[in-house]
Order: sequence, then structure tokens, then C-alpha cells
Amino acid sequence: MFNSKKIMIQSFLILSLLVTFSSQAELAKQVDGVTTIHLDQYGGYFETKETLAGLKAGTYEFVITNKTNKLVGFHLQNNKTREELDRFPLEPNQTRISRVEITSDGFRFRCPINPTPWYEIDGVK
Repeated sequence: MFNSKKIMIQSFLILSLLVTFSSQAELAKQVDGVTTIHLDQYGGYFETKETLAGLKAGTYEFVITNKTNKLVGFHLQNNKTREELDRFPLEPNQTRISRVEITSDGFRFRCPINPTPWYEIDGVK
């Protein structure tokens, strides 16, 4: 059954994230061949300091911080093959780093505990 309200809410959350990315985002920094992306997880959405546009294949460190007062999770996959790259829980105010190889397939991430939509990044070159 098609749930238009759920689709509208997910679309709004994704649009809000894109507006956040474009209005406050800076370029991801690369140090010693590793690109760092900071993701703060709030109740039902992620926010980042860096833009997720124009990324290149290579080694990435995702720095994920739980900004809620409850347990959340982080789930990272290859965007094309759906191969799991990393998955872990985060306690309130906890920060964890995930170092992975990102290919031109791109990547996607979400919270499996506090359900968020998949954030799909497919413009990796």
C-alpha cells in the first residue's frame, strides 16, 4: 500500500538535509590520502559540515557523533552493490570513526535503530 504521508516526510527530510549541506557545507579535507566526513546524528536525520558533492573514490573516515539522548546506529553500504562497509551502535554523545574504501559506486548511509531514510551519494568519481 502506498503511503504518501511517509513519502512526503522522507522527501522533506532529504530536502532539509540538502539545504543544510548547501548552506553551511565546506569542502571535505584530505590529509595523507584520507578524506574526512563529519556526520552528526540527530533525532531522525544526519547533518554534516562537509559537502557530499564532488567526492572522489578513495579512503574515507566518517566521524559520526550521536547528538541525541538515546541509542542510535550507523549503517554504511556501497551504493551500487549494497555491500556492507560498516555498521555499529552509538550511545548518547558518543563519537566513532569508520575508515572505509569508497569506490566510484558511491555510498549510502542511515540509522537502523532510529529509522532515517537512506542518504544515497552516487556522484563519486
